[in-house]
Amino acid sequence: MTTVPLPTAETRWRCALCGNLTRFDVTRSSKVIEYVHLDLAGESKVEEREVVSETIESVRCRWCNAVDQIELVDRPGAGS
Repeated sequence: MTTVPLPTAETRWRCALCGNLTRFDVTRSSKVIEYVHLDLAGESKVEEREVVSETIESVRCRWCNAVDQIELVDRPGAGS
């Protein structure tokens, strides 16, 4: 399994196989701290959520199902 880097303000994901720039299935693992509020009936609601750590496990192209072809490319206008 290869690590797929997260996009930044200057980059975005692109499928090198089909050219897709917009649709991906992302599998990620997160460690979070949540403040959960229970009402008197016992219904829970997450009111605060802090992400402690997050790892992208895989990114799959929604168009062609490629998993090992996702790359980072420059966003349009990012160099301006």
